[in-house]
Amino acid sequence: MIGFRNVSKFFGGQAVLERASFQINPGERVGIVGPNGAGKSTVFNLIAGEIAPDGGEIVVPERLRLGYVRQQLNPRACEEDLLPYVENALPELREIQAEIHRLEGEAAADGNPAARLRRLGELQTRFEHLGGYTLKNRAERMLSGLGFPADWFYRPFRALSGGWQSRAELCRALLAEPDILLLDEPSNYLDIPAVEWLEKCLEQFKGTLALISHDRFLLNSLCTVTIEIANGRAERYAGNYDQYARERAQRYAQRLAARKNQDRKREQLERFIERFRSKATLATQAQSRIKQLARLERIELPKIAESPGRIRLRPPPHCGQEVVRLENAGVTYDGERWVLRHLDLSVNRGEKLALIGYNGMGKTTLLRLLAGNLPPSEGKRVLGHKVRIGYQSQDFAETIDPNCTVFHTLKSVAADVSDQELRTVLGGFGFSGDAVEKPAAVLSGGEKIRLAFARLLVKPPNFLVLDEPTTHLDIEARERLEEVLRDYEGTICLVSHDIDFVRHVATGIIAMTPPGVTRYAGGYEYYREKVSGEEGGASSGKRAAGGAQAQRESERARDLSAAAALAEPSSDKLDKKALRRQRAAERQALHEKTKDLKKAIQKAEKEVERLEAEKADLTRQLSGPPDKTNFASLSRRLQQVQYEIDIATAAWEEATVALERVAGEP
Repeated sequence: MIGFRNVSKFFGGQAVLERASFQINPGERVGIVGPNGAGKSTVFNLIAGEIAPDGGEIVVPERLRLGYVRQQLNPRACEEDLLPYVENALPELREIQAEIHRLEGEAAADGNPAARLRRLGELQTRFEHLGGYTLKNRAERMLSGLGFPADWFYRPFRALSGGWQSRAELCRALLAEPDILLLDEPSNYLDIPAVEWLEKCLEQFKGTLALISHDRFLLNSLCTVTIEIANGRAERYAGNYDQYARERAQRYAQRLAARKNQDRKREQLERFIERFRSKATLATQAQSRIKQLARLERIELPKIAESPGRIRLRPPPHCGQEVVRLENAGVTYDGERWVLRHLDLSVNRGEKLALIGYNGMGKTTLLRLLAGNLPPSEGKRVLGHKVRIGYQSQDFAETIDPNCTVFHTLKSVAADVSDQELRTVLGGFGFSGDAVEKPAAVLSGGEKIRLAFARLLVKPPNFLVLDEPTTHLDIEARERLEEVLRDYEGTICLVSHDIDFVRHVATGIIAMTPPGVTRYAGGYEYYREKVSGEEGGASSGKRAAGGAQAQRESERARDLSAAAALAEPSSDKLDKKALRRQRAAERQALHEKTKDLKKAIQKAEKEVERLEAEKADLTRQLSGPPDKTNFASLSRRLQQVQYEIDIATAAWEEATVALERVAGEP
């Protein structure tokens, strides 16, 4: 068990932790959440013994192996190549191996004494127990899972970039299989495939896991306990991030009600004391009330940031249907190695596309090519009619003038927008009151990103190109940005390593893999179903719907052909009776066709109503008690129901359009 008992920690006189108490039990999977700068990394440094508390007690079990992957690596020289460095996760294995080699040599020279043979057997058993014989294979699998190409395995570790060094440190920690694993923002430098691999790997981890992350996908899929660090305090919640968010709101409401009751009680005591303390007959009762008032410990409410309200942006200017088109495009930086080649891609108005793939596959290059910041080395790029681009690179926030205030940063790009409207936009991005007068130089990384978005969207372009927009943003800021982008009426192409962010924003996926670029005309879940091959009933339903649609089109074509044939001019030889029979047949055919379409519409309407009712029931069940609710099963069914609703709605729309067309026929 890891225990914090009334722990305080100060930096420069400022309390980061103040009498914080919580515990982490053996085998638990704990998510550590809270605003940026609240002290989450400080908690890990205290557990690891790298810093000492200024007050209170920290209990960490002895003789347990601790693995710690930091958000910021400590710079140090490392002369080893990548694979040997990762393999050296357990120095004990090297020591055992060296002693085994020494004993084997000595045993051969001295005739294999029994004592040395026993020691040799003990060492070999220990070496096998620690996984020494499979260490290299496991290290190679982990490196590959986190995106390292095989030809990098013997590159010098110090020659890697900071992001790749962080991945290697993560591999090293996982390979050691520690008893307690501390991960501080492990997904910061990971692309989406690597995040998915990490999630599967950590699911198999058997020790105690503590995870600091802004990645809701990891917090929801891995954690069974959540500890919030905020305002110097620590508070423990049962469940993953979504359960924590619901429980936190409930606890706040309960404390608010208790605080109001306490305030009423306090007012009653104060009124009694004020009114009767001078009366001799009631002096004793007044003194008793004074003591009660002194013992009344004030209920403190947690500080919850007030929501700045819904961000309402101006609608972007209209543009043509095709926003941008690449024709046989390719990019090379050195004239020899091609990052992209033979690429044909079209982006249409209103699409919200996410680029997914391992680092190094050219996602940022493709974004720059689409945005026009990088000319194609071959082929061509065609920009649509009246398209206005807003491009955000990964270092976009660094282009803000540090000497300019928050307000004037916006005013400099939107001089024609009223001051009130500018303040409204800034309020939506978390800058209100005196905060708009802060110079940009004093803003945190997350604040700079939010200001950069406010500057980009105060006069919205109609084509947003965003490269890792969630970097440095905490969970609340990410959720607000999701809301803005979901409501945005223009076109979006983005790269993000945040799976939940992609899931909530993207309506289409562009997967970048070694074979090439593949488009998926659905969101993240649709893409995962396709690439995993686990489409099940949803895919069968889609194929059936497609077959039914093709059959309806064929029947429609036959009906139209028959109607055309029936509509040909009658021969002079036809008498009036034959003409009446022809018209009756036409009316009967039209009636049958109309009747079938009406039945199809009614059937689709009933199906949509049934599915919507099931969706509402599933949503209600998801709010049930954590110990009695199968969240994974309910969430999967909820996604399936939404897909079936889309299919039924499409069938309804098609039948309705067909009925209108038939009703208009002569």
